[in-house]
Amino acid sequence: MNNKIINDLNNTFNDKTPLEVIKYLSDVYNGKLAFASSFGVEDQVITEMIAASGGKIKIFSLDTGRLFQETYDLIQITRAKYNLNIDLFFPDPKDVENMVNSKGINLFYESIENRKLCCHVRKVKPLKRALKGLDMWITGLRRDQSDLRQNLKTVEWDEKNGLIKVSPLFSWTEKKVWDYIKEKHVPYNKLHDKSFPSIGCLPCTRAVTAGDDVRSGRWWWENPLFTECGMHKS
Repeated sequence: MNNKIINDLNNTFNDKTPLEVIKYLSDVYNGKLAFASSFGVEDQVITEMIAASGGKIKIFSLDTGRLFQETYDLIQITRAKYNLNIDLFFPDPKDVENMVNSKGINLFYESIENRKLCCHVRKVKPLKRALKGLDMWITGLRRDQSDLRQNLKTVEWDEKNGLIKVSPLFSWTEKKVWDYIKEKHVPYNKLHDKSFPSIGCLPCTRAVTAGDDVRSGRWWWENPLFTECGMHKS
């Protein structure tokens, strides 16, 4: 890791808006960066900004094979609205086959180890393929999404994947995200209107009650300290 590059980028972005950050990255790292979208509201905001910037930033998503139909609908709507190509990366069929045949189709409910294995097969390994050859990736992470993300910075070194990670919305509040969605008429997952603040795979996501933590509907049977899929270092 080059600490100077990380520090210089954080200093450069200190007084920049997320859109200005995206424009800068598009100009300087063109062809060497990509945006990973899970089609949550934060990711939809960044997709809108990428389209507005006119930059050529590659966008990809991970299709685990167990997403909600509403998520698939949103992928199609987003592609059409912004005229953007969004690459989908799938897990290795043999990995999934071996995992399910040895552990069961719903293995993730049985132990944290099993759940992490499922996330590794369906998310972490495909992410490695998606990031291969890149210098940088953009995420929709925000500090107030969970206690595990309180120390998030705009630019960090992603030790696990060996490249720079940029989170342009790191300091945005949930309200600011939704204000932007409404102001710009950005399409979003209709499950958000049914009390799903954070949406992942169908078997591992449920609606929450008013006032609950936004990530409390993800892997709700586990201790909250472990509720990350492994794509992002806590």
